[in-house]
Amino acid sequence: MADKEPIATHIFTADPSAHVFNSKLYIYPSHDRETDIKDNDNGDQYDMNDYHVFSMESVGGPVTDHGVVLSQDDIPWVSKQLWAPDAATANGKYYLYFPARDKDGVFRIGVAEGDNPEGPFKPEPDYIQGSFSIDPACFVDEDGGAYLYFGGIWGGQLQCWTKGKFVQDDYTNMEACEGPALTAKVAKLNPDMKTLATEVTDVVILAPETGKPLLASDHDKRFFEAAWMHKYNGKYYFSYSTGDTHYLCYAIGDSPLGPFTYGGRILEPVKGWTTHHSIAEFKGKWYLFYHDTSISGRNHLRCVKIREIVYDEEGKIGLAEPQPKLE
Repeated sequence: MADKEPIATHIFTADPSAHVFNSKLYIYPSHDRETDIKDNDNGDQYDMNDYHVFSMESVGGPVTDHGVVLSQDDIPWVSKQLWAPDAATANGKYYLYFPARDKDGVFRIGVAEGDNPEGPFKPEPDYIQGSFSIDPACFVDEDGGAYLYFGGIWGGQLQCWTKGKFVQDDYTNMEACEGPALTAKVAKLNPDMKTLATEVTDVVILAPETGKPLLASDHDKRFFEAAWMHKYNGKYYFSYSTGDTHYLCYAIGDSPLGPFTYGGRILEPVKGWTTHHSIAEFKGKWYLFYHDTSISGRNHLRCVKIREIVYDEEGKIGLAEPQPKLE
């Protein structure tokens, strides 16, 4: 099936953020590159240093690679690792949000502006003040309010911020083993789309059985990385990766700020260690954008794929076609 083939094979792509702009589907992935760095929990093997933008008129149709739209050398505050990005539009402009390590090795979230959805993008000279960790996702609601979600554990350093500031020693603790789970962060953006309008707060995910926040020990359900927000039938769907258990899950709420109640799994594990996705509606159908390592067989050299999803009468998400079992 065409929707299960990689959208690109000439370069390695991962972490796809999909949006419909000007009636065309745009995908903003990270760009994996070859490296001799050994795999480790710090994620050093994911040594990406620029971004491409892809577009298509139809799912399964021809894909246009618009080339490099932002490079590490263009961003004054960055030292390395341009990881999973996202994009949004407002004020007649387009904004690319991206994580990277600053000169001290701390992950922050940056933003770049462009006149067109395919870029190029000009970065702000400094990261978004108050931002930290990785995996930014920008959601613009129907009323024009914009929200920035972010966070990732282990290599994404979220566990280093539990004391309200970056504590390097907490990196080796990886994450809490008991009590409430670490979770993604969210803040509302100012109309300029480049600064935070509110304090950063937790994205609270509740267990449906208890109505209480998910526990750190619930590895099958709790947040690890790859935040995404979309809206369906008046409800807000916060979806994410469970990381070390390799599921894509979702939770549903009545506000973009939460709280959200765990709803279920969207995707079972795929080939490769990481899993990172987005969800978008295009031409009357809903799609899941994700990656695996089916081309390379190596965790840090991935390829983006697309699957159609559907909603049942209760608003639960499922794949339009069953997912093949992972061999």
